[in-house]
Amino acid sequence: MNGPCTIDGSVMSVIFQNEENGYTVLRLTTGDGEVVTVVGTIPCAAPGESMIVEGRWMTHPTHGEQVQAERVERHLPDTEAEIQAYLGSGVVKGVGPATAERIVACFGAQTLTVLEEEPERLGEVRGITARKAREIAESFAYHTGMRRLMDFLNRNDLPLTLALRLYRRYGVKALEEVKKNPYLLVDETYGVDFAVMDAIALGQGLPGDSPRRVDAAVLFELSYNLGNGHVFLPRDKLVDAASRLIDCPADMVEAALDSLVERGAVCREQVARVEACYLRRLHEAESYVTEKLGRMLLSQADRSDYIAARIDAVIEEIEAEQGLTYAPAQRCAVESAARQGIVLLTGGPGTGKTTSVRGIVAMLDKMGCSTLLMAPTGRAAKRLGELCGREAQTIHRCLGMTWKEETGELTFQKNEKEPLEAEAVIVDEMSMVDLPLMSALLAALRDDCRLVMVGDPDQLPSVGPGNVFGDLIRSGRVETIALTEIFRQAQASAIIRTAHAVNLGQLPPLKNAADSDFFFMRRRDPLAAVDLVVELCQTRLPQNMGVEPGQIQVLCPTRKGEWGTGALNRALQAALNPPAHDKRQKAWGDKVFRTGDRVMQIRNNYDVLWARSDGVTGSGIFNGDVGVVEEIDPAGEMMTVRFDDRTATYVSDMLGELELAYAVTVHKSQGSEYKAVILVALPAAPALMVRGVLYTGVTRARELLIVVGDDAALSRMAANDRQQRRYSGLRWRLRQGGKDA
Repeated sequence: MNGPCTIDGSVMSVIFQNEENGYTVLRLTTGDGEVVTVVGTIPCAAPGESMIVEGRWMTHPTHGEQVQAERVERHLPDTEAEIQAYLGSGVVKGVGPATAERIVACFGAQTLTVLEEEPERLGEVRGITARKAREIAESFAYHTGMRRLMDFLNRNDLPLTLALRLYRRYGVKALEEVKKNPYLLVDETYGVDFAVMDAIALGQGLPGDSPRRVDAAVLFELSYNLGNGHVFLPRDKLVDAASRLIDCPADMVEAALDSLVERGAVCREQVARVEACYLRRLHEAESYVTEKLGRMLLSQADRSDYIAARIDAVIEEIEAEQGLTYAPAQRCAVESAARQGIVLLTGGPGTGKTTSVRGIVAMLDKMGCSTLLMAPTGRAAKRLGELCGREAQTIHRCLGMTWKEETGELTFQKNEKEPLEAEAVIVDEMSMVDLPLMSALLAALRDDCRLVMVGDPDQLPSVGPGNVFGDLIRSGRVETIALTEIFRQAQASAIIRTAHAVNLGQLPPLKNAADSDFFFMRRRDPLAAVDLVVELCQTRLPQNMGVEPGQIQVLCPTRKGEWGTGALNRALQAALNPPAHDKRQKAWGDKVFRTGDRVMQIRNNYDVLWARSDGVTGSGIFNGDVGVVEEIDPAGEMMTVRFDDRTATYVSDMLGELELAYAVTVHKSQGSEYKAVILVALPAAPALMVRGVLYTGVTRARELLIVVGDDAALSRMAANDRQQRRYSGLRWRLRQGGKDA
């Protein structure tokens, strides 16, 4: 039996319930006595309550037929027997079977009304003290509120998973808050589309010209454009965008903007020649980064007299220990790290960044500095640690990231009040660091901490708002060492030659040599390109070059179309990890996850629980994390995914946050490096046919790069140096600080 269905019945038993995310497995008894297994997000479900479940029949290989709930309408029990079963199930804190029996004996069919409206009357029941009555009342209020909130979400076709998140933040007032301001669900914490909530608000009778609606449109445009990298929007662009969003006069938006500024929700400031409008937290972050960098630059007084006096001798010691001689720019980088408080080190592939960083680490060791190595992602941190021969961690981990459920905010244990003990910090892959993360990092550093920031300025900018690395370089306020020389051993690599040619707006001759590490394979038909990629991954590279499929990463500029990552993943999964009798799988929408699949987390989720082999546990899996499906439980209710040294647990309702990762977009590959890369390049949307995308894709390959596609498209990408402008005030602020100083 498969397909849509509606089941009306009462809960007979709850088999499983995850308190963290509300995922539940229960048995429902229908009016004609049929027992149906229901799975889905149904927080606080308990025996005795009535439900109308809308969902889909699914046949599980072990447990047979069950219903995957999509909508659930819940009703409290109304007979004395059902009420007693409900209260006695343990769903209400402080009430067991015996207490439930006494309460129902006292109040009969009016029990639930008494619990909700006159909970003080519980004192009439033998054995219930005033304190226990309050505990029971609070617990019952929680469950009643949760049920009504879920009913609201159901009626409006909103994800049931929102219920727990809203309750954690607003408690028993969650539904009241949502009804009062439906637009709060548009917040990035909840991620509901503005158009959806706007329709709900208007359907509830909110006038089209309501100030609340216009306020929401302004805030939405500012928040939405963070995803486009903008820290602020110019006033005229913001007013125009919000006006078009809700089809209202510009003067109404102007008035709303003025009101939001007056209330402090939006900050407005003249930045250069632009009237810039910021969300308050982004304005605070940008101002703080400017101010903190200024303080750190002022505290750069040479704290290394001993080293400074004998810098040449120390560098010679390091060269002897590492068995090399630094090029002039590399030597300059090591010297600057010793003499300066803040240093930027830039360079493309083959220019000696790794050698320079090792030298800087050695110099800081000679100076007796306690040094931390960081990177924005786990993979980048792992690579940095391997190159330097010591532990490196993600920035988030170093700062002690925590997620405050009650406020829906990301916070860090390390900050101005409790800074890191490190005397020096080296951050790699700085192009990936956005403004909020930079603000958090600087807050955790003492003013006299040395900071070395390393990156390739030609890589794509951060996914989040801002262009921190580029702004720092162009501000002229920070000592910048640019590595430009391509070393002889690096020149032997066609990958590196190709990367630098692309950076100059050119492509090298697309001629394939047997001993090369770069190959171009012309395919102009999308389907032929996909077939070739599958053949390369499945047979040609493993058999001819000894590169296993797990060492190959397919990259693509786009997700959509006949040759985007969606199509490539379907084809690669079918070839590399086909169905088998010994492999469990789980369907989610149009996706199928199978044991052994490579998958990627596509949005930040601070609730995902994980554990390491050493027993350390925690929560949080982040956008871009790549793992492998290790296990799908026989019931199909849970899936475990291994992300490097962490194994995370996913329940069904969380699978929408995962996608197959045999092929990923170039943007998602930032900060990662792979033994072999297959880059698919055919004509795509103009915004993707740019030099930065091609350069970033090429530089992800460590030992082998194969480009499959259209040579004309490649040439256009190399020649197109157009970069989407990001509205950021950081460079201007830093320059102003320099002038004031």
